[in-house]
Amino acid sequence: MNRIEIEHLTKYYGNKLVLDDISLNVKEHEVVTLIGASGSGKSTLLRCVNNLVDFNEGDIRIDGRSLFDQSFGPAALYKKVGIVFQAYNLFPTMTVLDNITLAPRKVHGKTKKDSENKAKELLRLLDLEDFADSYPEQLSGGQQQRVAIVRAMATEPELLLLDEITAALDPELIGGVLSVIKELKTKGMTMLIVTHEMGFARDVSDRVCFLDGGKIIEEAPPQKLFTTPENTRTQNFLQRIIESGRL
Repeated sequence: MNRIEIEHLTKYYGNKLVLDDISLNVKEHEVVTLIGASGSGKSTLLRCVNNLVDFNEGDIRIDGRSLFDQSFGPAALYKKVGIVFQAYNLFPTMTVLDNITLAPRKVHGKTKKDSENKAKELLRLLDLEDFADSYPEQLSGGQQQRVAIVRAMATEPELLLLDEITAALDPELIGGVLSVIKELKTKGMTMLIVTHEMGFARDVSDRVCFLDGGKIIEEAPPQKLFTTPENTRTQNFLQRIIESGRL
């Protein structure tokens, strides 16, 4: 079963072509990772899937329903799809608990008690239960990013989009966040991920897509793409990654 279906997606920013006729499916329980140089269109593609960015041509379907379907309003979409950005986007004047329970209460109509119980359960899973009453500025970057993941999970999404969630973290904090994503994979979460962490992409992905110039240049299981890529541009990109010590 395809949870996400992207067909002939094209996106311009002004006269600049950012996504060039992209087609991609993500199956249930599958983890697909998008890699490529900065500016290749990865994050824009992710934002199109969550309807945060309009696109010029093509279609995106979630569980068979087009984003253009008038009955597929924002609440229905955000119930199915959660997204986590590299910038944590936590509300600084709200406690961790309030940050997490805001969307379940305001968007999904959950009671305060139910939303707080769910939030505390998720905080325990991510070893954050002691920070429920803390404010974002009192947390480390890694802790804030894990809270952002909890906030996305609190709406009980069926699909999770992750956009460079380790990019703003110090190296020693990255491992803890990536371990959370690996745990979500073991639980069967369907995920579409943008990352520069090649080792993580190799370990967690079912498929990896290399983007260049707004196109998917090559798509393969990680064992194949990272060891025997077929496209010259993929080979050159990975060679630069290896030379920089990132794979």
